[in-house]
Parts: sequence; C-alpha cells; structure tokens
Amino acid sequence: MDYKLSVVRIFVTDWERALNFYTETLEMPLSFRDDALGWAQLAAGGADLALERVDNANPETSALVGRFVGVSLQVPDVLAAYELLLAKSVDFVGPPERQPWGGMLAHLRDPDGNVITLLSD
Repeated sequence: MDYKLSVVRIFVTDWERALNFYTETLEMPLSFRDDALGWAQLAAGGADLALERVDNANPETSALVGRFVGVSLQVPDVLAAYELLLAKSVDFVGPPERQPWGGMLAHLRDPDGNVITLLSD
C-alpha cells in the first residue's frame, strides 16, 4: 500500500479568528475554504494544514481543541521566524532551542491553544 500525507487537522472554535491567525499572522496561503462546512485548507508544502470548526458547546468535539497535535512546520530560519512572529504578538511556549540532533525548534500557540512547532536546521 502507498500512503501520502494529505492533511493535518487542527480543531478551532472561533472560525474567523483562526483563519485570520493562520492566513494573516502566519502568512499561510489558503487553498480551500468552505464556511458552511467549517473546513479550510492551508498550503503547507506537500500536505495541507486543515482548520476544522467545532461546536464549543458540544463536549465531545470541544475536547479536540487545544491538545498537542504534533504539527511541525519547517521554516528556513527558526530564529528569524520567532522574531517576526513575536512582533505580531504570537504566544510562544519558550524561545527557540537547539536540539541534540542539530536542528532548532520553537513551539507557538494558536488562539485556540493548539501547539505548532517551527523547525529549521
């Protein structure tokens, strides 16, 4: 069987706020949007990052929001991206850190509390 990563889903409660954060603050290109469905896809180099609106009043779906989704976005320079996003008031878990394998990581929170990792060499 041949698998190809298609989308990584991030669950959000405030649709417009989430779309604005990902398209304007993080400057990710929007490749698909359906407001009625509550689904949007952002071009993330190969696979898409998908935003999926959930009903905050429904405990079954609201439990999906704000958990660590394990999404890593590769950028040319984590330190530069960190400085740029800090200037846009993006909330980071901490400053970028060099990893034992040689790369750099920084973890940011979107407005719903989902953690996204920035990665570079």
